[in-house]
Amino acid sequence: MKSMRKAFVGILFGVLLVVLAACGGGDSTGSADDGVQKITIKLSHEVAENTSQHAGSIAFKEYIEKESDGKIKVQVYPNGQLFGDKDVYQNLVANNVQFTQQDMSKLVGDDPRFNLVSLPFLFEDNDEATKFWDSEKGMEILSSLEKDGVYGLAMWPNGPKHFTNDKRALKSPEDFKGLKFRTQGGQVLEDVFKAVGASSATIPFTELYTALQQGTVDGQTNTFVNINSKKFDEVQKYMTIIGDTRVDLAFFANKEFLDGLNEETREIVDGGIKAGTDAARKAANEMAVEALEKIKERGNIEIYELSEEDINEFKELWAPIYEKYTPIIGEEYIKAAQEIGK
Repeated sequence: MKSMRKAFVGILFGVLLVVLAACGGGDSTGSADDGVQKITIKLSHEVAENTSQHAGSIAFKEYIEKESDGKIKVQVYPNGQLFGDKDVYQNLVANNVQFTQQDMSKLVGDDPRFNLVSLPFLFEDNDEATKFWDSEKGMEILSSLEKDGVYGLAMWPNGPKHFTNDKRALKSPEDFKGLKFRTQGGQVLEDVFKAVGASSATIPFTELYTALQQGTVDGQTNTFVNINSKKFDEVQKYMTIIGDTRVDLAFFANKEFLDGLNEETREIVDGGIKAGTDAARKAANEMAVEALEKIKERGNIEIYELSEEDINEFKELWAPIYEKYTPIIGEEYIKAAQEIGK
């Protein structure tokens, strides 16, 4: 009787191990010699469906599912449905999701070189930013989190940021005094607001609308696409077009998952990465124009566009930020970025 019990426990334990293995990240089946592996990929991001980030995610999904004849399934979770921006990176590391795009300014605690994206007026437009992040120096930064078990694949632009608030029109540095703004995080953004006499608070993107509505902060800074998609103009009275800092996203993959793919499967996934990146970059430029037009059409918010003279006043005020962060970010990275536009 005892021997039968031992045998039963042994069988049960073996079955349990198989079940646990099947529940691991990526839900993959098939050996390296079986052709395209049957797997499910989870991609989680924090923004709405009408964004370039989501457009890239859908292009990634469609390419992979088509090229694999449906053997590879890609599940896309927008709007922080699966994981919010506070914990999506940790769940990527844990292989609970296999892909995500992360706002680089939220990664400065992992590598201070990510502060570069928040330096005021560093890039003229999306094209300049893209050229830098595709360069050797840019990829060095994107690849820096491999120590966490994460591959930095590419930069997905969201675009230049613009200020909104519910107190007054922001036409000069003086107008910022005493106001409180939400930031994504990062030391550079804190110093940007300190220099104009404002304070800042780090609030997750998924909680920002409510924070603005309830007056937790007076304003925020974001791209046209994000302002439009979340309809921040419903709870803000003024918008200043400035384009000083940026939202740029790192497209990440779990290293263990990607390394576990056989050659044929990896080729398809790599094709999806390129398709998603190309689509996100194309959509970023197109959607920014469309988003601004929609904001204007709704007519909820007073819009002020800074002149070149106005912008020069801000540039002079924020110049010391470069001096402070050059040794932190690395002079070679800042110089490489500045050379892009010359």
